Amino acid sequence: MKKMLEISNLCKTFNAGTINEVMSLRNVSLTIEEGSFVCVLGTNGSGKSTLLNAVAGTFLTDSGSIVLKGKDITRRPEYQRASQIGRVFQNPFSGTAPGMSIAENLALAARRGRKRGLGWGLPVQVLSELRNRVKVLNMGLEERLETPIGKLSGGQRQALTLLISSWIKPDLLLLDEHTAALDPKTASKVIELTEKIIKKDNLTTLMVTHSMQQAVNLGDRIIMMHQGQIKYDFKGEEKKRLKVPDLLALFDELRRKEQIDNAVAELLLNEYV
Repeated sequence: MKKMLEISNLCKTFNAGTINEVMSLRNVSLTIEEGSFVCVLGTNGSGKSTLLNAVAGTFLTDSGSIVLKGKDITRRPEYQRASQIGRVFQNPFSGTAPGMSIAENLALAARRGRKRGLGWGLPVQVLSELRNRVKVLNMGLEERLETPIGKLSGGQRQALTLLISSWIKPDLLLLDEHTAALDPKTASKVIELTEKIIKKDNLTTLMVTHSMQQAVNLGDRIIMMHQGQIKYDFKGEEKKRLKVPDLLALFDELRRKEQIDNAVAELLLNEYV
């Protein structure tokens, strides 16, 4: 199968050389095939969101490489990656222009990666297309295209952000805990929509989630991160067999190992003090 994303020996340290130094990524290597839907799990500080930010270009990494669709994007700034990468953030109020209408936000998404110029606004035929695309959300928003996005609920806005991010089929879709700020009922609806859009366009997707149930139910691969490294990688039949209790047991195992490692390190330190 064709490789879409190739990450090799990626390292990132924040606040290097200070007492607040944090090694967020430690030689992370990961290859994702075209059309694969990968869920990334991990405790707080495990490096999962840092990995997504590194791929998106939010910051440049210290070392390693990122290759997307055969092109090295390691040193490319975020805005240059935007034409290939779609992204939905955890905060429902990120990723859109709140003062602009639903139609205007969608029109900008439709022009992503293309040359822009001055025009006469949104022609009738364009509005008709936008209305049809928004109708699939099943939220009645097709009748509110002139409403500023900032006036919508978090769930409505997150659903639209998902539509915007996938409007022009991106090479890679990044979902950064995009249901974490929503109530359970709304989160369930957004997840249903997420799965529908990804399947429809066969989008290569990297989704960070705090929900083990989502990881078990969605996608074809689960990656578990801890202390800036990929500790487990499940795919195929192995992934299909996984249940939430299995993931909980693995997390407990990682925590116990961390406690043992810390205890050993403290003993060694005391020995030489």
